[in-house]
Amino acid sequence: MASYLDKIIKDKHSVVTEEERRESLADIKSKILDLPPRRGFIQSIQQRNNKGLVSVIAEIKKASPSKGVIRENFLPETIAKQYEENNATCLSILTDKKFFHGSLEYLKKIRSKVEIPLLRKDFIINEYQIYQSKLYGADCILLIVSALSDSQLKEFKAIAESLDLDVLVEIHNQAELERIQPIDFPFIGINNRNLSTFEVDLKTTKELSLNLKDKLVVSESGIKTREDINQILNYDVLNFLVGESFMRAENPGTELRKLFFSPE
Repeated sequence: MASYLDKIIKDKHSVVTEEERRESLADIKSKILDLPPRRGFIQSIQQRNNKGLVSVIAEIKKASPSKGVIRENFLPETIAKQYEENNATCLSILTDKKFFHGSLEYLKKIRSKVEIPLLRKDFIINEYQIYQSKLYGADCILLIVSALSDSQLKEFKAIAESLDLDVLVEIHNQAELERIQPIDFPFIGINNRNLSTFEVDLKTTKELSLNLKDKLVVSESGIKTREDINQILNYDVLNFLVGESFMRAENPGTELRKLFFSPE
């Protein structure tokens, strides 16, 4: 595991302990009994892919550990509406507070403002966070293979499914791909960023997707230009998770449309 990821995971254990002290797992379980059904995250992407259409998971993120603050004028609900109006299939909401300046409250507020499905993007290291994700309005959670053991991946997948939450499992290399194959995740994110060096190589999507022809695959990180998009499309991958290039634009939704859906 990369050193920055180690640091985040260590901090996350403390954060979750404090959150559970303020609101117990039993309390959360009682509150999620009557929540409305989730919006189909995987279903929304699959429906577009079945028609040969590209899907964009547009990310709402103020900062990152490697880049610092990405967007000073950060209005998550406004950005969410801009994305929805410009053909985003789903949204990815950063909820990590310390390293990404995110918040679970963003997830909750955005849920009431848009109709498209939401991914809680965070570092899930405890079952508590999965129930918490359901409570705050997520339709899908992220599981990062490099941050979890095989037994955790299996356990967390089962808990998410019991709560009718979709799971996006994220891999970075061949070893991680081999780890998840026995667990049979249907929805796989390929992160083009090397977590040790921070370098981005879009060919990571090509190399790993070759063994995932029967899966729904999303390419993540380093997608900034129409050329980058075309490169990923040439690998027979139709789905993209994009954040930073949108977040740096004056209007993130307009940038989404320009990059993915405007005539060249």
